[in-house]
Amino acid sequence: MLIDVHAHFYHDRSPRADWRARNASRLAAGEKIGITIHVASILGSWGRTSPTYFPSPADLPYGNDALLALAREHPNRVRGYVTVNPNYTAHARGEIVRCLGAGMIGIKLAASRRATDPLLDPICEIAHERGVPVLQHVWQHRRGDWPGQEASDGAELCALAGRHPDVRFILGHIGGGGAWQHSLAALRAVPNVYVDLSGSGVDGGMLESCLA
Repeated sequence: MLIDVHAHFYHDRSPRADWRARNASRLAAGEKIGITIHVASILGSWGRTSPTYFPSPADLPYGNDALLALAREHPNRVRGYVTVNPNYTAHARGEIVRCLGAGMIGIKLAASRRATDPLLDPICEIAHERGVPVLQHVWQHRRGDWPGQEASDGAELCALAGRHPDVRFILGHIGGGGAWQHSLAALRAVPNVYVDLSGSGVDGGMLESCLA
């Protein structure tokens, strides 16, 4: 079984007029290369009515509902992460309970707060209670701030994982954001952090280093 653990889809309130074609293209590409299941998220309105990395409580349920609908349409191929913004703690916890109850299997954190921020702790506590993983959007180094993001690097995610040793974390984009060696060095001693291969940088030896 080949699982894509970090996918995204679109909906009719995203900026893309071709959202249906894009969704179909992802599924077709996955089928072509043998992907069995896409575990995916939708980040609010993808910037149309609130920032992609700081989605509003008004946009998050619509995106999560669109993903639930897609999973119902493709029950053997699509699973969902519930996307939340930890700056709105009560809303985030309520949305997690609602969407996990509807069949989602994990939690997606974009870049609304750095992984070292205590605001992420209530999200991690409910992940522990429900036994689901947390996928954290990560750049593999943070030498400066990215516009519109509170981007974390691997070392910061490992600090969060150390505070919540019973929660499974997925470090997103080991192939994106530059110095993946920086992240790997940080997580060697942190057994509850896993990496995904998403990103546009596919350096020689990267996969082998992740598995070593």
